[in-house]
Amino acid sequence: MSRGGGWVLGRLDATRVWRDLATAHINYSVDEVRRPSWDMDTHRTGLATERPGAPEPTGFWAHACGLVRDYEFSPPEIVQALYDPAAPLLGRDMLLEARFHGMHFYCGVRVTEVVDELRENGDRVWGWAYETLEGHLERGKVTYEVIKHQDTGRVTFLASGYSQGAPTLDRLTFLGWRIFGRRMQLRFYRRCGERLRTFVQGGWRGDNVPPRSFPHVKHLRLAPSDAKIRRLDALAIRRIAPG
Repeated sequence: MSRGGGWVLGRLDATRVWRDLATAHINYSVDEVRRPSWDMDTHRTGLATERPGAPEPTGFWAHACGLVRDYEFSPPEIVQALYDPAAPLLGRDMLLEARFHGMHFYCGVRVTEVVDELRENGDRVWGWAYETLEGHLERGKVTYEVIKHQDTGRVTFLASGYSQGAPTLDRLTFLGWRIFGRRMQLRFYRRCGERLRTFVQGGWRGDNVPPRSFPHVKHLRLAPSDAKIRRLDALAIRRIAPG
């Protein structure tokens, strides 16, 4: 996906935009990441508690891992994603649609890490991370992890990362990002934790669960599963690869 993509009115060929991600590169270097010009985030949410020890095969940790794998935690009113569910998780390209104030921004990310480990402190952790591609509103990396604290049985969700607004944004988009972007970013993290907690606990009670029947755009999955393709979306002002 090239930098500085155009504005789109009306129908969007999202499959083509997703396909273009294959030739895009990560849009930053880790050597650049430092305070104060980059934001560092750590957002932890308690999900539930199961018996101490290894994760239960059908317990809260296992259920949360499935939801995180499929991007079910993302609030669809803020961010939706298109990806190929048949592709391996590691290396998967995802086309994110960031929504705010009647505008939809289409930005690419790539899954560059899968976490699956038992840590020295006894925590059992599974998750994954994506990094931003050329054309994204931001530059940076976000890691999503489901953690079973085996000593206590607590299951938590951790979203952590670093980011900054892309320096290649045009003046108008940069101004909008300065005014709304950070606020929306923090709201996104908070809503991710809230949704995942609701779904994990709802799965145990048998209510407040996502449909788990995903909409599709051709062969691509639209996530989360409660995202909806609405006719009025065709009236939104869209921007492809704003960075």
